[in-house]
Amino acid sequence: MSNKANTQRRRLMKTGSIPRVILTMSVPSVIASLIDSIYSLTDTFFISYLGTNATAAVSVNAALDRIIVLSGSMVAVGAGSYISRLIGAEEDKKADRVLSTVFCVAFIFGTVIMFFGILFTQPLVRMLGAVKSCEQYSIQYARYVLFAAPLMASNLVLNQCLRAEGSATRSMVGIGIGGIINMILDPVFIFELDLGVAGASMATAISKLVSFCVLIYPYIAKKSILHLSVRSFGLSVRDFTEIISIGSSSLFRSVMNIVSSIVLNNIAASISVSMLAAVGAAIRIMRFPFSILLGFGNGFQPVAGFNWGAGNYKRLWKSFQFSAFTAVVASTMMGIGIALSAVHLIGIFVQEDPFMLRYGALCIRMECLALPAQGWVVVVNMLCAATGNAKGAFLLSIGRQGLFFIPIIYPLAYFFGAEGIASAQAVADLLTLFLAVPLLMRMKKFMRTA
Repeated sequence: MSNKANTQRRRLMKTGSIPRVILTMSVPSVIASLIDSIYSLTDTFFISYLGTNATAAVSVNAALDRIIVLSGSMVAVGAGSYISRLIGAEEDKKADRVLSTVFCVAFIFGTVIMFFGILFTQPLVRMLGAVKSCEQYSIQYARYVLFAAPLMASNLVLNQCLRAEGSATRSMVGIGIGGIINMILDPVFIFELDLGVAGASMATAISKLVSFCVLIYPYIAKKSILHLSVRSFGLSVRDFTEIISIGSSSLFRSVMNIVSSIVLNNIAASISVSMLAAVGAAIRIMRFPFSILLGFGNGFQPVAGFNWGAGNYKRLWKSFQFSAFTAVVASTMMGIGIALSAVHLIGIFVQEDPFMLRYGALCIRMECLALPAQGWVVVVNMLCAATGNAKGAFLLSIGRQGLFFIPIIYPLAYFFGAEGIASAQAVADLLTLFLAVPLLMRMKKFMRTA
């Protein structure tokens, strides 16, 4: 990257209009997240034509995706936060070492997941919640996704580090192209080549390979602030501890997501395969608004980290206020629109199954009620991660799916059955507010007195 472009990017982060900077960083991230969610919905849409059991298999394998994300997210999120602060402090050489080291670590972790996942595919899908009627579909879907695990883990690092240096558009292109290719290949592989569920899995694996090639290109072609090189491999214990301390929040969030998915799948499957399919379809639909909130938060995070590293706390707080307000307003509007359309949305994935239609729509409506709270908590979580507040990021990460969701879903399911299962995530989202408010107050006090 030229020195002129480098200087312009730093100037934008330091002195640019706050709404302009955050929107400049957020829009590409939101678009990439939306494409990712749309291709996830596309998978479910085409597979739904294969029947309820095949749709249930997609729900089961959502937990497998989270296991693969786990293999790279800890180092990716920690590295992204650390790199944005290092660039803000103009320590680019150290940032290069962070990128090169965590890239290799993520690839190795993904390879381990691939090896053991392929070796133990059947017990793996059973553990994730597959019942006999959908087990073979789950195995077929898992096979090619596991082959792509090293690339998926590495993509997380490349994506986070591009965002951390302000290259949000390149990050968007990498994720977006992969998602579009997946949407194109899905109907071809599933129906034209008659590969069924395995075809959807194969399309996903190919799309991850394409994303990997696009995301790594700026580093190979030297079109980025950071440089990826084997010679830069290696970090001090102190630097690695810094990465892990922030990344541990992502690690535990991923662990809690996996555990909660397994718990949810097994409880839903104990009622019926239709309930399992309904919950899975609703989760994928709600990924659409959540991806917008997460993409917006990912745009705010490097701005927060940069200004924290530069010691500009006043600008950091103004950035948070703008981001939090925007997230709450946007999530409220999305929640109203999606709740009113819940039956029509879930109906896209239902092939003559009234039980799935009823409870899938209920899941969506309940989560929409808690969406504004979720939007605000996302921004607070990003603030904690960006500023190195490892404890705060950790608590918020485990709160939604760990501290609240797992303990409440059992009594809700026991006393209220399917209605309780449909309500569990919304209740957990609202309870997470009790963690976020005091954390924000402490950070606000620190920034005022620093």
